[in-house]
Amino acid sequence: MSVRIEHGMVVTMDQGLRVYDKGTVLLDEDRISYVGSDEEAPQGLADRTIDASGRIVLPGLINTHVHLSQQLGRGIGDDVSLLTWLHDRIWPYEAEMTYEDSYVSSLLCDLELIRTGVTCFAEAGGQHVAGMAAAAEEIGLRGILARSIMDEGEGPASMIEPTDQCISIQEDLIERFHGMAGGRIRVWPSCRTIFNCSDELYLRTQELADRHGVGIHAHIAEIPDEIEFAKQTRGRSTVAHLDELGVLGPNFLSVHTVWLTESELDILAARNVPVSHNPAAAMRVLGFADVPGMLERGIVVALGTDGAPSNNRMNLISEMYLAGLIHKGRKLDPQVVPAQEILGMVTNRAAKALLWDDEIGSLVEGTKADVTIIEPRTPGMLPLHDPIANLVYAMDTTNVSSVIVDGRILLEDGVVQTVDEEAILAEARARAKDLVKRAGIRLPRRFPSN
Repeated sequence: MSVRIEHGMVVTMDQGLRVYDKGTVLLDEDRISYVGSDEEAPQGLADRTIDASGRIVLPGLINTHVHLSQQLGRGIGDDVSLLTWLHDRIWPYEAEMTYEDSYVSSLLCDLELIRTGVTCFAEAGGQHVAGMAAAAEEIGLRGILARSIMDEGEGPASMIEPTDQCISIQEDLIERFHGMAGGRIRVWPSCRTIFNCSDELYLRTQELADRHGVGIHAHIAEIPDEIEFAKQTRGRSTVAHLDELGVLGPNFLSVHTVWLTESELDILAARNVPVSHNPAAAMRVLGFADVPGMLERGIVVALGTDGAPSNNRMNLISEMYLAGLIHKGRKLDPQVVPAQEILGMVTNRAAKALLWDDEIGSLVEGTKADVTIIEPRTPGMLPLHDPIANLVYAMDTTNVSSVIVDGRILLEDGVVQTVDEEAILAEARARAKDLVKRAGIRLPRRFPSN
């Protein structure tokens, strides 16, 4: 199908950061065939024409860290310590999850991603990749899937597996799902944390990723206890130890990355390690990553939401807002992490972090037809004195008008086109209640019963 998007403000996020005040984007099947001004756009009929007058046309937004399978657990981890969150809530939840739970949870999360302008995501690691893959294929999103692997440490017995089994499972998942849905779905191995992954598992995972030309998704330097654990068991902090192992590189996505020294920031820069910054999840319990220091060193920083029990909002638009503010407040400098940089963290820089910048992250001829259209004519976003700043500091989910992936319209004028949204919401409500009950999770009552 061909789609003509015309008369909109086109923010390309290409190398020149070109913006066309009145521009046209032509989509031919799954590729962009033209990006430029209305005046120079090729003429001719398209299967669909979208009048984007008064709207902003962006590359599809990219969420670099999300837990699809945790969506049914929204609200089970609020206002508790990290150990309670992990031992009493998340691990029982994940250990009890079935394929069907994962499938419905993924569909629910995918719906929220679409409604927040996201066209591509990187899943952090669930137990049922097949369920996540089925949901992504059905709903039409682009994504990188992963299975959470652990070969040692504390955790549910069903989730801690021998190292050989961890590697064979990862290899099988890559062979089964990598490249499915016309290339929309990719698979990466995922090392959960240094608490639960042996050095052998990190090394063999890196060898597996290099052999298949994929990345590694890993939670790194989240809390001070992790750093102390690494020092006690490995002799040095997390980043320093992984560097000594030789597993750090451009295909190692370092998520959270909060508790680092100046020398460890230098290591990430020297090894070209990309970072997924999750502001809301970090503010809850982790701390504040030194994003200004990362940017000064040329480290590629992208944004992610984390999972629903960690953040409650799979809303990348909120993450842009938070990322644009918290570092200014910490540094007492309104010029750090400016709006243009933030927008890059969910488009071209995010694509680079996911090793996908040859096809997504910017509106360039020949790249994938992934587009998000914003309707700014609302009380909360007008006037547009500085449209780029408004996209970061004023935009809300209600401003997301249409979302297109591979040339297929997933959201049009605020209406989901590919699945029955109400049916998914109903199924998710019932299944979430049953899953929490099966997992034996007891939540406090915050209001008196009758």
